[in-house]
Amino acid sequence: MGGHDGPTLITSVQRAMRLLEAVSAHQNGAPAKQLARETGLPLATAYHLLRTLVHDGYVRKLDDGGFVLGDKLQALRGTGRAQALLGRVRPTLAALRDELASPAYLTFYEEGEIRVAEIVDGPGTPRVDLWVGFEDAGHATALGKSVLREMDVEARKDYLARHHLADLTPRTVTSPPELLRRLETPPLAPAVTDLEEYALGTVCVAVPVYSGNTIGSLGVSLPANRLSRLPEIRERLLPTASRVTRSLSLTI
Repeated sequence: MGGHDGPTLITSVQRAMRLLEAVSAHQNGAPAKQLARETGLPLATAYHLLRTLVHDGYVRKLDDGGFVLGDKLQALRGTGRAQALLGRVRPTLAALRDELASPAYLTFYEEGEIRVAEIVDGPGTPRVDLWVGFEDAGHATALGKSVLREMDVEARKDYLARHHLADLTPRTVTSPPELLRRLETPPLAPAVTDLEEYALGTVCVAVPVYSGNTIGSLGVSLPANRLSRLPEIRERLLPTASRVTRSLSLTI
């Protein structure tokens, strides 16, 4: 067996975590000497670990020599918060799936794209085959159109300027003026439908939700032969969407 002259990998990780904890306690930054003192690390070890953390983006060095948390760690924190929020609403989505015998979907408009945040399905309620990503099919899905309907005029104009309205099925609306007209006056407002516009044989209905100021949508998909149930499903979606918005608005 080899010797144990240097610190083990676990020890190095523990020291790095202690440094991160110390850095996080100083919103305006702290110099390496202070961080070494607070963590009980030799100054040379603290310098070495800080250089590594800076290189990997977990820590940022300020012009005055102090250290603060880096963008990568901030991103991880944001991702963790997002996962915690989704964890709050998954039981609600699962209850909706079971009540309507349909898979439930949750989307958000983030960084200029409509993205699926969660799908809750099951053996008897399979999700739609997402053969075209939602980022390229916002115009053809109830979930995407619900988000578009909630946007202000300028945001909607920007989105449509950046996205080609692809012809996914014979029922897909590919004319921007016609799409906008339908968004203004959907028959089941505030719900929006997809009547085999994304996939033949499948219809969907979605209603808006919010996570703070972030627009999203909650919806379900079902076989086209259940089309007559859309008004009934709309009535069940609306209070569920309100519960989801409340859950997403609670501070973590």
